[in-house]
Amino acid sequence: MSWFDNREIRALGLFIPLMLLVGVGWFVVEVRRMDHRAGELQRQEELLPADSVELFFFDPNTISYDSLKLLGFSKTQARQLLHYRSAGKVYRMAEDLDGIYGMTDSLFQRIRPYVRIGAEYAFQPRSRASWHDFPAAPRRSFRAPDSPIPIDSLSEDRLRAMGFSVRWSKAFVDCHRRRGIRSLEEMRELNFIGDSITDLLAPWILFPVPEADPFDEPLELNRADSAALRSVYGIGEKSVMEIIRYRERLGGFHRVEQLAEVRGVTEANYEKILQQIWCDSFQIQKIDINFAPAERIKEHPYVAPRTFRKLISKRQQRKSKGGWSTVEEMVEENILTPDEAKRLRPYLRFGTQESE
Repeated sequence: MSWFDNREIRALGLFIPLMLLVGVGWFVVEVRRMDHRAGELQRQEELLPADSVELFFFDPNTISYDSLKLLGFSKTQARQLLHYRSAGKVYRMAEDLDGIYGMTDSLFQRIRPYVRIGAEYAFQPRSRASWHDFPAAPRRSFRAPDSPIPIDSLSEDRLRAMGFSVRWSKAFVDCHRRRGIRSLEEMRELNFIGDSITDLLAPWILFPVPEADPFDEPLELNRADSAALRSVYGIGEKSVMEIIRYRERLGGFHRVEQLAEVRGVTEANYEKILQQIWCDSFQIQKIDINFAPAERIKEHPYVAPRTFRKLISKRQQRKSKGGWSTVEEMVEENILTPDEAKRLRPYLRFGTQESE
């Protein structure tokens, strides 16, 4: 039994090739149309002539579209910067501009000396934002006790007498029983307490004073595990993991001051922590810049995306010469700026094919 008779089969034989021909024709027309549109966009994206570019100091967090065009940005580059900014992006340093879609090395090198980040946007260690749980309502007010109270004696009744709610007082006492709050810094780590309440209670809470240990020594930051870091006064539970993750990306701390670069380390805690730690720079795991995997170099916090691209591109060319032998050679080839070279120098070594 046949589904189609001879006449229908002949009709299908004509119809199918005809449809294929129409489809191919439509595809060709669309390809030509897309090429035409791409050409139009490319012509629109042409940068200003070199003699029309104006260089001036600017803040990428406040600059306008027209001013970006004057600096030599293409329409796409300018729109991308403003798009990122409207989505919440804050430019903390000049290197952040290198992440803009379409940014070229020539444009970045030209505008970099003119970037001026305002004080409200510039990168700097700052206190963690806290959740203001107290006072819960405008009518609730704090009533200071007659004298400071040891934290172990701070009951729900005493907290309610100081103006805290029943619910909050119970949560505080339960938390102290479970984990034993040893300092103001540990209180700040708790989301339901935060900075505002800690500052309010600070003059009225007495914490146990740890007994002095004559064998106590500053903690070596590169060999310390999480438990050892947690014992440092000023380092909370959340900060411990941030310090360990940043240490792994760095390859180890070269100076104790690098701790200020770790997210979660506040200015107040930073000053306290410095008195209790030291760094053994011989523990640093260095990167062989001539042979290390690209991913290892890319994850280092001191290697900007622009620097990484230039480094990987030129490393292949240098292999015929045996690779780089000093960081100064990388500065001379405009791969690293003098500031980047200064920061990266302790983390680099320059192997040769023979040593491998």
